[in-house]
Amino acid sequence: MRTPELLAPAGGMPQLKAALRFGADAVYGALKSYGLRASAGNFSWEELQEALSLCHTAGKKFYLTLNILPYDEEMQGLIDTAKRACELGVDAAIVSDIGAFLALRREVPALPLHVSTQANTLNSETALFFSQMGAERIVLARELSLNQIAAIRERLPEDTQIETFVHGAMRMSYSGRCMLSDHLTGRGGNRGACAQPCRWEYALVEKKRPGEYIPIEEDARGTYLLSAYDLCMLNHLPEMMQAGVESLKIEGRMKTEYYVANTVSVYRKALDLLSQSEEAYRAALPELEAQLLKASHRLMNTGFFFGAPTPAAGANGFSQNMEYVGRVESFMDGIAAVHLKNRFYVGDTLELLCPQGSLPFRVEKIILQESGESVDTVSIAGQKVLIPLPFPAEEGDFLRGPNRNHTK
Repeated sequence: MRTPELLAPAGGMPQLKAALRFGADAVYGALKSYGLRASAGNFSWEELQEALSLCHTAGKKFYLTLNILPYDEEMQGLIDTAKRACELGVDAAIVSDIGAFLALRREVPALPLHVSTQANTLNSETALFFSQMGAERIVLARELSLNQIAAIRERLPEDTQIETFVHGAMRMSYSGRCMLSDHLTGRGGNRGACAQPCRWEYALVEKKRPGEYIPIEEDARGTYLLSAYDLCMLNHLPEMMQAGVESLKIEGRMKTEYYVANTVSVYRKALDLLSQSEEAYRAALPELEAQLLKASHRLMNTGFFFGAPTPAAGANGFSQNMEYVGRVESFMDGIAAVHLKNRFYVGDTLELLCPQGSLPFRVEKIILQESGESVDTVSIAGQKVLIPLPFPAEEGDFLRGPNRNHTK
């Protein structure tokens, strides 16, 4: 079986650089408009040019998300944006609206199109329709099982690719098409401005008993009836490949560069080991699972791939076994210049996350870069500090350390 593409989120330039450095084959991101993550950093036209240069120089691809559900008055702007992006060299556009798909197929024929998961492709007839209309790739609905995906793959032409999510946040709504945010806050999820109300705390109230809140599986933090578990298919990559999935997609255009680096690194290693042998992959799973937990995550399950998710909801916040404490900006003569993210202390055991792996070391000294003062701890995000390292590091590596707020 051919190793599938590893597709990573790029909410902005830092995440894109992390994705490329840690092993993604392709990234997906948006411009300042027409994408469904308006709160992400996203890319200006100048940044998009730089992003494309970085990707193509590295032999990687950039897919532009144009997956907003547009009104008539927005369609020409979307078409003009797609034309310019195509001229710059984006490798494909991700589109969810059928009208937008047809318009782009007609007006920008040179631009490859990927059908977004929000188009809700649940069966082979729909997949064949998009294939016949010229879709290069179909991102299937999240509610499909692996058996259903395999059946769709079997009916599609070989040159139409299948993509599915493999890791990250899941929505309580149908393949992410949510009206709840618009109804409660006026911020439309299908317009890129979701307020994430599925993550809020809710209580059940009977109409004739106002003010009497009925708890449902309530814990100390409240009741999270709508908050879905995160998806994690790290343990099931062979099954995804056997189902014919050509691209494995990591969710997370709102996530940090550290999250992107850590998650991409884990799945890259898993896929590389699997390409050697399934035995090597299986043997490494405990270590890879442990590394996944070192970045912020909700409770995780396998989504719909093996039937309805169990449990269906109730993920009440984030946890992580280690904390992102800094990013290496340069390294010279055994000293790393670090951009601080979170507090750490002299004497702490930190880990350097780099493409080669995760390397532990003890902090022997912390020096403030600006003053040269030696200190016992640093806590102001954005500070520049110098730290001796017992091994080489490079720009774009990450430091992580003890999460003092973590409870198992």
